[in-house]
Amino acid sequence: MSDVRVRTNDEKTGRPGAESWRMVEPPEKEPRLGRRYGAALLGGGIVLMLAGGLGVGGWRHYQAAREAAALAEQVRTAVPDVRVAVVRPSGDIMKITLPATTTAFEAANIFARTSGYIEKRYVDIGAHVKKGDLLADITAPELDQQIAQAQATLAQNQATLQQTQASRELADVTNARDSNLVKQGWLTAQQGDNDRLTLRAQQAAVGVAQSNIAAQEAQIRVLQQEKAYQRVVAPFDGVITQRNVDNGSLVQAGSTFMFTLMHSKVIRTQVFVPQDEAFGVTPGIDADIRVPEIPGRTFPGKVTRIATALQPGSRTLLTEIDVPNPDGLLNPGIYCTVELSIPRKTPSMIIPSDALVFDENGLHVVLVRNGTVHLQQVSIARDFGTTVEVREGVQPGDQVVLNPAVSLAEGSKVTVRKVVVS
Repeated sequence: MSDVRVRTNDEKTGRPGAESWRMVEPPEKEPRLGRRYGAALLGGGIVLMLAGGLGVGGWRHYQAAREAAALAEQVRTAVPDVRVAVVRPSGDIMKITLPATTTAFEAANIFARTSGYIEKRYVDIGAHVKKGDLLADITAPELDQQIAQAQATLAQNQATLQQTQASRELADVTNARDSNLVKQGWLTAQQGDNDRLTLRAQQAAVGVAQSNIAAQEAQIRVLQQEKAYQRVVAPFDGVITQRNVDNGSLVQAGSTFMFTLMHSKVIRTQVFVPQDEAFGVTPGIDADIRVPEIPGRTFPGKVTRIATALQPGSRTLLTEIDVPNPDGLLNPGIYCTVELSIPRKTPSMIIPSDALVFDENGLHVVLVRNGTVHLQQVSIARDFGTTVEVREGVQPGDQVVLNPAVSLAEGSKVTVRKVVVS
């Protein structure tokens, strides 16, 4: 117990009143000690929980480390499964497709061979003609006058020849008669020489007259040929593709371009075969011509002519193919593609494109031989998309890994899971 001063409020006014002393008992100490003991227990529990958590975490970390090491060892010692494809040889026939352009089997630009005017034109663009058909008539009245004049000159030369022949016969008779008289002494030797030389001169004159006649006859034939050229005819069967004259047009011999005639019953196609395939190209091999605008139609043909040398700039071989065109569906000058069936001269192999690997080691494939991996360099000849043609590096029957993993190295052990037919 202890005395404590206590201020109380006035009951009437509610204001603080006079201070007074009262006896107050001190608080007990037992509850304070209980609170301290509970806090100690709580702290110890927390420490135990933390220690347990650390122990569990350490154990789990240890277990995870053991599992990771075991997995790494399993991966290191595991033999992976791979999918492989068997390398097969290429066929005996190599098919290549090349762009080409069609041309007419025969084509001729027809020029005027005589001067004059077009009297009548009989054909136009697109006309089908036969060999010898009349295309146009050319009129040249002055040519007729030249022929008449040449014929008159020929008649004059023929008359001169007759006169010269008569003079030669007279000289021959005179020389024969006088030669006997000279031998008998009735005529002088000079007279005999004159008669003999006169005969020789008349014989030469006959030769000159005959030559003049031959020359004049040749001139007449030239003029008559020019006269024949007034009729312009087709040199072969074909189609008129160009026409540059009309009725009344003036044409000059050798310079006026009149018509273009093309023979399209057979189409000639020219292609340039690359050097890799050129060694197998020979006349007679099969060819298929396709036109994009004529889908579903193939025009068969054969190689008919090849150049004997490759072009130095492009290293290609000029090849001509004749294609029958009886229905006229193919026209000269169109774009087409030519598929050649060329006998293979150099061996090659076919592998899937998925087997190719290109990295710091270059272009190679992964081979499996007796369960062991081998990296093999290859050289590609042609790419077909899903497959490629390889010149060297692999042999028929080799197994190549499809989509090989980066971890596959030289000498790695693998097991073949599936063989894919390429």
